[in-house]
Amino acid sequence: MNKVNGHSQRATDYTRIERAIRYLEENYRQQPDLKALARGAGLSEFHFQRLFRRWAGISPKRFVQYLTAGHAVRVLRASRSNLEAAYDSGLSGGGRLHDLFINLHAVTPGELKRAGAGLTIHYGFHPSPFGECLIGMTARGVCHLGFLPPADRRAAFAELAAEWPHARIEEAPRVTAPLAHRLFTRVNGHAPGIDLHVRGTNFQIKVWEALLRIPPGGVVSYEDLARHIQAPRAVRAVANAVAHNQVAWLIPCHRVIRKSGALGGYRWGATRKKVLLAWEAARAGDLISSETSHPAGSDTSRHNPCKKSRRSRRPR
Repeated sequence: MNKVNGHSQRATDYTRIERAIRYLEENYRQQPDLKALARGAGLSEFHFQRLFRRWAGISPKRFVQYLTAGHAVRVLRASRSNLEAAYDSGLSGGGRLHDLFINLHAVTPGELKRAGAGLTIHYGFHPSPFGECLIGMTARGVCHLGFLPPADRRAAFAELAAEWPHARIEEAPRVTAPLAHRLFTRVNGHAPGIDLHVRGTNFQIKVWEALLRIPPGGVVSYEDLARHIQAPRAVRAVANAVAHNQVAWLIPCHRVIRKSGALGGYRWGATRKKVLLAWEAARAGDLISSETSHPAGSDTSRHNPCKKSRRSRRPR
């Protein structure tokens, strides 16, 4: 496995965490304790607790609270009012700590028809906090980011090839490694100045641009998303566009859930979707607590790694 700043261990950590969360889903009625979770992960209680805190930043017990449907409903209600302001202002989030610096570049109609003909895509496999991923890049930006099925690089590559069937696709992990480093080593995973080069219809692009405005720790329903893009009757088409997102995490399709609070499906696995949402919720909660603990005007630059993210850039 390619190493990203020595973080290959995090991919292994994720595999164990995902196994533990699946165990929780199957046995939540029994309220499994730390000992049972550690046993399911094949670790001692001490090592499992330490691994979990290193990966999630919180205890397993606290993390479980973020996985419940009840929590999803509460977040959906809270996010709705915050997102109103975000969409109305055109900002990528409700506050400066949630600012994203993502520039979305869509292919032209002619390029869409050519399906990648004349285009070169460099790709590489890299570890991430959510398992191994495949990153694809053109000269204009990231065109693909997908999480791998367990030990199945061939299936992941087939997805990339199907999205750009006529492109020249070359394995070049040295080209994609710097991006992976920026994505998976920054606090909250936010790396400023990321360009995306995506292939989709005008409607899909509109939906993906709307997804960029959902801040980490927030969620939105398919109905609300349709309403925000001025297509309230096109909920099914919106859901289809969300499902065809080519760039996981950076275009946060995992933040769209059903209005009932059910999380729904996810292209890269329902369990991974739950993990992504809970992981982000934990970090968003930490950031909010950190921000409110410092009075306005005080010098927090030494403690706040997001201090420089005061400006917001609207996705293009």
